[in-house]
Amino acid sequence: MANTVREKIGVVNAKDSKLVLAHMIFVIIALALGGTAGLIQVLERSGYFELPSWISYYQVLTLHGVVLALVLTTFFIMGFQFAAISRVCGGLTNTERRIGWIGFFMYATATVVAAIMILLNEATVLYTFYAPLQAHVIYYIALAVLVVGTWVSATAQLMSYFRWKRQHKGQKSPLLSYMVAINNVMWYICTIGVATSVLFMLIPWSVGWVETVNVSLSRTLFWYFGHALVYFWLLPAYMVWYAVLPKVIGTLGFSDNLARMSFMLFLFFSIPVGIHHQLTEPGIDAFWKSVQIVLTFMVVIPSLMTAFSMFAVFETYGRQQGAKGLVDWFKKLPWTDSRFVLPFIGMLFFIPGGIGGIINASGQMNQMVHNTIWIVGHFHITVGTPVVLTYFGAMMFLLPHITGRQLTPALNKMGLFFAYTWALGMTIMSAAMHFIGLTGAPRRSNFSEYGGHPIAETWQTYQIVQAVGGTFLFIGIMIGIVLFIRLMTSEKTGIVEEFPVATFMDENAPVTRFVENWKFLVLVTVFLVLVAYTVPIYQMLTEYTVGAKGFKLW
Repeated sequence: MANTVREKIGVVNAKDSKLVLAHMIFVIIALALGGTAGLIQVLERSGYFELPSWISYYQVLTLHGVVLALVLTTFFIMGFQFAAISRVCGGLTNTERRIGWIGFFMYATATVVAAIMILLNEATVLYTFYAPLQAHVIYYIALAVLVVGTWVSATAQLMSYFRWKRQHKGQKSPLLSYMVAINNVMWYICTIGVATSVLFMLIPWSVGWVETVNVSLSRTLFWYFGHALVYFWLLPAYMVWYAVLPKVIGTLGFSDNLARMSFMLFLFFSIPVGIHHQLTEPGIDAFWKSVQIVLTFMVVIPSLMTAFSMFAVFETYGRQQGAKGLVDWFKKLPWTDSRFVLPFIGMLFFIPGGIGGIINASGQMNQMVHNTIWIVGHFHITVGTPVVLTYFGAMMFLLPHITGRQLTPALNKMGLFFAYTWALGMTIMSAAMHFIGLTGAPRRSNFSEYGGHPIAETWQTYQIVQAVGGTFLFIGIMIGIVLFIRLMTSEKTGIVEEFPVATFMDENAPVTRFVENWKFLVLVTVFLVLVAYTVPIYQMLTEYTVGAKGFKLW
């Protein structure tokens, strides 16, 4: 009976729900582990807590970065995208679902193995795993399996998307399915860089088959992947903003075509920009750094399109509720609905986060903040808040939806409490990081190592402030864990909670043809990648190498 009801109202297929739930369980485990590691870091740096001798600060730092930036995000994204595809394209076929489970078991196994290697202190190489830091070969193999596993799951999702298009020729594909396809194609292309680095450089080096690696090339291949990784995290949040939030608050989305256009531009400009993370590094010509800075600023366009679209939706809703003045609509927003409040607070944090991103990518201004803790503060308000809060906003409807539970008023209030606690903690911690970053406080380091620095005392004071913010964040994590458990164990009423999907003001307008011309999209993306990277990588391969044992000319 339950399955019949689910099919009638057009929701996530019951069999697909099990696959989605398996992903979400890993998300909450990752949040617990990574959040605990984060709290240990800020307490240790404050000077009021000392790590036991059997664990190092950098081991904890590696665990924090890998588990939150790679594990939590990957499992949520793949799980949410399976749910979105099942919701708007119909249930997965048995083959598609089987492929999805294969992908899940690949990256689930790889995650466990990688975590064990970090805990054994065999992979204390930080989230970026830069050479000449060297991990055990098993860790690199686990990373490779994790990436390949995501390719497998993404393939299942794309199979469902293209199956829908074959069955509905001439029709506009559901917006959520198009967004999932864009994110997966971007992921395929950008992970080629990190897969190449791991398989052909780091694994042979870690087992002793080669004596050195070209460090400059390995870092470039990482950032070819690393900046697009940020958009891999963000685009599912944008999916919620564009395609879910308007329905949550009870109004129409602004423009389906604008949303598709913005995702197309994210595909084009999220990959050929990684060198802006390497502006202080030698071996890359200033001209090619400048080219990638220009391409980086192109990402501002779809970001502003998104901001305009979302605030047009919010103002439209407010006017519908009777708002008259210039900003009265803001008061009319549904401030008691956690499904809205969680993503909305995330959006607000992305405003200063975007400004910080412009600074980081701006040649000369980057010199001030590069490799300082400013960058860490930036990551926390661009990823640690918009992404995490929007993901939890999605869980507020997704978990009850796939488990047949109810989003009760008490759980809704808990979601609001989580949102405001997280926002308070992140404001305190990231503000302190940004401030002392401007004074040169180093990134990645334990400040207790800089006792002789002229302003080490100032840094230490702000480390205490960071610890206060980190403590609030940890309290938020505890609330989030309890909320997650309660969302899966709350009362069953026989009514399936809605997976809201918006309709748009231009719902019946035809889609711009080239936006879903996949040959065109892939060709433009590959062309921009070749323009941005061909000459720099050629120079790295032919003019010099920075070896793990030093620098040598060829």
